[in-house]
Amino acid sequence: MPAPIELYECTSSADRKQFIHLAWEIYKDDPYWVPPLISERVAFYDKKKNPFFEHSDAAMFLAKRDNKVVGTIVAIWNNRHNEFHQEKIGFFGGFECINDQAVANALFDRARDWVKARGATALRGPTTLSFNDEVGLLVDGFDGIPQVLMTYNPRYYIELYERYGLQKAMDLWAWWNPITQEEYKVSNKLDRVVEIAKKRGKFTIRTADFKQLDREIGILKHIYGSDSGAWKDNWGHVPLTEHEIDHIVRGLKQFADPELILVAEINGEPVGIAVTLPNVNRPLHAAYPNPKTPELWTLLKFLWHRRKMVNSVRFVLLGVLPEHRMSGIDAALIWETLQTAMRKGYIGGELSWVLETNEAMNRIGKIGGGHVYRTYRVYERAT
Repeated sequence: MPAPIELYECTSSADRKQFIHLAWEIYKDDPYWVPPLISERVAFYDKKKNPFFEHSDAAMFLAKRDNKVVGTIVAIWNNRHNEFHQEKIGFFGGFECINDQAVANALFDRARDWVKARGATALRGPTTLSFNDEVGLLVDGFDGIPQVLMTYNPRYYIELYERYGLQKAMDLWAWWNPITQEEYKVSNKLDRVVEIAKKRGKFTIRTADFKQLDREIGILKHIYGSDSGAWKDNWGHVPLTEHEIDHIVRGLKQFADPELILVAEINGEPVGIAVTLPNVNRPLHAAYPNPKTPELWTLLKFLWHRRKMVNSVRFVLLGVLPEHRMSGIDAALIWETLQTAMRKGYIGGELSWVLETNEAMNRIGKIGGGHVYRTYRVYERAT
């Protein structure tokens, strides 16, 4: 008979270290998992460093059997989400688990009890902390390294979730768009849409200027972060605080390419934005961060591999203010991004994630020559 499962809340740096390190055991034989930098994960869950904790709360839990860590989960209470959507939803993330339903059930129960005690009517996830971080369980498309800032997990997690009684709340789609000269299939459809949009509208598109970073961050706050911004009607979206936007932008700036960050303007006023990131997951996978290797050495390997291994991009954000939608600005932003990516020699780009219900964005993904090649699922269960 298996030894009993014991649940502990992480209350010390040593506990959080065990929490983070379990992933290397879960994925030790997986060819596609991209390990995170340990220092980044430590900072991510640090309540003094991550601005998420300025408005919300979370608790990290370890499951142990015979004093060995066999699972982890984070229970999350996102005040911003519940205020913005007028809901009482508790979230979970940070789920890693051996292939054992009893362990998974114990973890889910602990997260459910934690959020229920705060008034939650349902448990939803996975969200690393919020919808502005990594979201969703990979349920289709396991045959490759994930794109930057996208989730990855073993196939058996699907059964662990669904046997517990978690049910689909929403699917998030990732579109793959080939963008080499040989495979570029956009030509007639997207080219025509953009040509018509440019004739009808009087908008211009420019690249980001990192020398004016505060100005560019201000534009992102206006279009993405405000309560009335481009994403305000999206399921699950919660406007970022100013501190959260500053924190995220300054973290991503170290590997972002300003030529792949575009701003659409009308009479000098920003009305749309597109953010695309080089897929640095390939060189990070080659560098393979792990608890047994000094991080400085890992970073040096990463920088070495980065010179030649970044061959694709991820379209991370695309939004146009509500009053300027249906004008073709969104299509023009994607078209301009594709031209830049093609010129730089990238083989393709992932448009992700897109809600399965977002007809406008999914239509653009399709006319842009893409196809859905990965599906990420958000689950939910009543408390």
